[in-house]
Amino acid sequence: MDEENKLQFPSLPATKEDLLDWAYPMRREMQEILPGLFLGPYSAAMKSKLPILERQGITHIVCVRQDIEANFIKPNFPHTFRYLVLDIADNPVENIIRFFPTTKEFIDSCLATGGKVLVHGNAGISRSAALVIAYLMETFGMKYRDAFSHVQERRFCINPNVGFVHQLQEYEAIYLAKLTIKMMSPMQLGRSFLQAGMPGSRKRSLEEDEDFGAMQTTRGGQSAKGKVARMSPSGGHKKRNS
Repeated sequence: MDEENKLQFPSLPATKEDLLDWAYPMRREMQEILPGLFLGPYSAAMKSKLPILERQGITHIVCVRQDIEANFIKPNFPHTFRYLVLDIADNPVENIIRFFPTTKEFIDSCLATGGKVLVHGNAGISRSAALVIAYLMETFGMKYRDAFSHVQERRFCINPNVGFVHQLQEYEAIYLAKLTIKMMSPMQLGRSFLQAGMPGSRKRSLEEDEDFGAMQTTRGGQSAKGKVARMSPSGGHKKRNS
């Protein structure tokens, strides 16, 4: 995690008292996960909640829904807020990883301009929670378990489905590899490529060249014992030492 992100990431987790203060009606409200990043249900983005959204300073909204939900989960304020609408089913076999880059780019652009963004699905428990967890993981170099705990401490009811959990765990290795490459200097990258060709791979390459040469020699008439086979005038084979 770089120094800039360390400064931006809240260093104090929610206390035990905060978790005890969690009440069931809070499920219907949005919570601030990071400064400027909110997570909540669709009920927090309904038309009746416009005064609350404006009071909180919301400028962007990520609306997560399945196509069959489009009639009742929809952008209610297209002229007031900037929307990112994602078609994601709350299904364990849904490929949610493919939406992580788009969501991160949208959130980053919002926060970079001083805006605030709400990420919501239907209940604010599975799909939208998975997107926010993935954002924390990649932005701050966090492991899945740590990112999940941070979000849950602020919105206690989150519960990504088992398929999303597996994908988030897989994504941990993906973004860490990308982060490692990003942090490596050109000289380090060049050295890693050189090391990839030495010494074991070079040995394998030499062995492969020898095998290929032996194969070519055999095809040209050289036997394994160094003898040359020639056709005799009678049509048979006569062998002589080379």
